[in-house]
Amino acid sequence: MTLHAHDRIQPADTELVAFWNEVLAPKFVRYRHILVGGLSRHSAAVMPALDIAPGDSALDVGCGFGDTAVEIAGRVGPEGAVLGIDCCDAFLDQARSLAEAGSAANVRFERGDAEIGLEEGVHDFVFSRFGTMFFANPVRGLRSMRKALKPGGRIAHIVWRRREDNPWVNAPHAVLRKFLPAPGEDARTCGPGPFSMASEEVTRAQMAAAGFTDIAFRRIDAKVMVGRDIEDAIGFQLAIGPAGETFRAAGPRAEAMRPEIDRALAELFAGVERTQEGFWMESSSWLITARAPE
Repeated sequence: MTLHAHDRIQPADTELVAFWNEVLAPKFVRYRHILVGGLSRHSAAVMPALDIAPGDSALDVGCGFGDTAVEIAGRVGPEGAVLGIDCCDAFLDQARSLAEAGSAANVRFERGDAEIGLEEGVHDFVFSRFGTMFFANPVRGLRSMRKALKPGGRIAHIVWRRREDNPWVNAPHAVLRKFLPAPGEDARTCGPGPFSMASEEVTRAQMAAAGFTDIAFRRIDAKVMVGRDIEDAIGFQLAIGPAGETFRAAGPRAEAMRPEIDRALAELFAGVERTQEGFWMESSSWLITARAPE
């Protein structure tokens, strides 16, 4: 049975979606300049490689602030259309403002959870930048994305490679762990985490289980900006990612040790590349492409 937008009943938010909206979204909004502008070199390396054609119907899963959806809208042209979905209301508000400011009439944004269900068989191209890693059930989420494609449709999603290949988050996290314990099993988290699809072998198997064919992996290496200045870089790490999760879970203990943590992180960032824009560190990701069966 094919699901259409008017047929779907939106269920109540999962605990994970509620956590993103209540706790993480405000932090992401505060550091939007890093999460969008800081990834500029990375996006510049990825976007030209995407298999997008004029006139395509495209879906951007976990569209965040809407920058990738708007860029894809320019690629599909006025004869094409882009739908961006995200589970965070604050992200969607900013995405809609971005589209309006850029007069991108062929893009729209809706609140949605790709794991619960997407409209089936309607898109030529499905994309996600650093979103699929947070699926609570990766195969279910990927299968939903595959079902959203027309027969032979294309998917491209970007995920982080191993933590060892991403010092921009791994090095600050290592600093935090010198002062604070790992979050307990009962800690609220962002989901499986940024490195949940780092293994090509495991992720390839998940893609195959979700029904994709012609699965290919391409390594992308690019530096990312981690902060405009030392204070910005420290604040970003303590708010978002593995270091932020460790700091948040430690509660009052973390706040009490904040001066020592700040000094240690400042020493770390003092040793990385600095430009007029800010501090840059190495990152590495997979660009994963595949097709839905004909």
